[in-house]
Amino acid sequence: MNTELFERPVVILVGLGHPAAISSVMEAYMFLVDWPPSKRDPAHKIAINACLAAMRGEVEAETVRGIFAALAEKYDILAPHAVVYATSYKEGPQGRA
Repeated sequence: MNTELFERPVVILVGLGHPAAISSVMEAYMFLVDWPPSKRDPAHKIAINACLAAMRGEVEAETVRGIFAALAEKYDILAPHAVVYATSYKEGPQGRA
């Protein structure tokens, strides 16, 4: 669904510091579902709920993008200036599934 795509991806660091681009509400949701349970806090819950609301068409994808970027910044995994070879989080650091 095109309405779930971000205007520009949120680049984060995953694994051993590899940059990955989160380009949609679904990719953000998948990343958040994989978030370690010990690190889940109210901000994580807000981000998950925003993703679910966007998937129901209740909020815009850009709202989710902002919330997701804020969460990434909070946990120091936001990498806005990184060169991204991966096209999405689900494809992994080499850009291939």
